[in-house]
Order: sequence, then structure tokens, then C-alpha cells
Amino acid sequence: MRVDIWSDIGCPWCYVGKRRFENALADFPHRDDVEVVYHSFELDPSHPAGKTTPVTEMLIGKFGMPRGQVEAAEAKLAATAAAEGLGYDHNRHAGNTFDFHRLAHWATTQGKQKELLDHAYAVHFGEAKSVHDTEALVDLAKNAGLDADEARKVLESTDYTDEVRADEQQARELGISGVPFYVLDMKYGVSGAQPTEVFSQALTKAYEPA
Repeated sequence: MRVDIWSDIGCPWCYVGKRRFENALADFPHRDDVEVVYHSFELDPSHPAGKTTPVTEMLIGKFGMPRGQVEAAEAKLAATAAAEGLGYDHNRHAGNTFDFHRLAHWATTQGKQKELLDHAYAVHFGEAKSVHDTEALVDLAKNAGLDADEARKVLESTDYTDEVRADEQQARELGISGVPFYVLDMKYGVSGAQPTEVFSQALTKAYEPA
């Protein structure tokens, strides 16, 4: 069985959902028969490349919410993450994630997709470190066990642009307008960072013979 997951590294619910889904998968009796593939999705493809914005300021500007309301929402997210054993630092910055997605596609060819995603989520949300500029991405790749020089070559080229666009096109064809979104064996869709029990039920249902 295959599970396709659309997500964005700048999405806090993708971070939480990843942990919840993985907890469900760890307890799934047929977990060794499950292939997990992550796909690219940009929450804000219009964000200027090379420019980052404090997340609090970005949310205030994007949704017109009062600062206190944004800070309360972030505090709630931090508590949700902590309940899953995850760190959460609201001082991180938002930025364009296209290059990260290109890097992730390259990491997949190196058999290191999971390692890169795990490390990137941990440092971006847990430590408020950048996942946007070339130097930060090269460092991410290196710490995920990838070759730093090769990572730099990828980032300084246009490699894997087509792969990112193909993921985004497939998301549109499937009607995916927000992330995280999970597609189990191309039969069942699960939207959002659902509780672990919901993922467990979805895995069981998708694995059963039609």
C-alpha cells in the first residue's frame, strides 16, 4: 500500500500531522507493506524568493488578525506540538519554500527524503532556523547525511523544478487546496493533522481488500 502526502515545510500543521501519522503507522500491523511518499505543495508560492518575514508579522498581514490573537493561536499550536513531543518556536520566519522542495526531490533520489524532512522540520519549528536561503539548505542537507557540495549544485541550478511543478499539478487534479493532505492507495483522502486514531482507522480501511 502506498500513502502519498502533500505538505509544505513552512506549514506547522504538516509538522504536527507528520508526527501523528508516523505514530499511527508505527502501530499499524502491516506497516512494512506501506510505502510513504511526500509531495511538494507551496502554501505561498508568491512569497518573494530571498526575503523572509517573521511568522507573527506574516499572519497579521495575511489574515488581518490582531497581534494578541495571532500570539494566542501560536501558543495553542505550541501546546499541540508539545503534546506530540515536538518543539515549537514561534520566532521562526516565513519565506519561499520552492528551493526546499527542489532539494527534497533530490534527497529522494539519494534515498534520504525522510532524513531531510525530519531534520528540516525539527530545526525550523523546534529551533526557528531558516529553511529558505541556499546556505541554510546546504547545511540542512549536510546534517541529514547528504553531500553538501552536491546539494549546493542542485540549489544553484534549476534541477527538480519540473518535479515540484508536477506534484503541484497533481494536487490540483486531486482537488487538494490545503495541506497536509494524505492519499491512501489513491482510494481515501485524509485532510489536515488529524488525531493519530483517525490515521490508524484510515490505514486499516485502505489496507482492507476492496
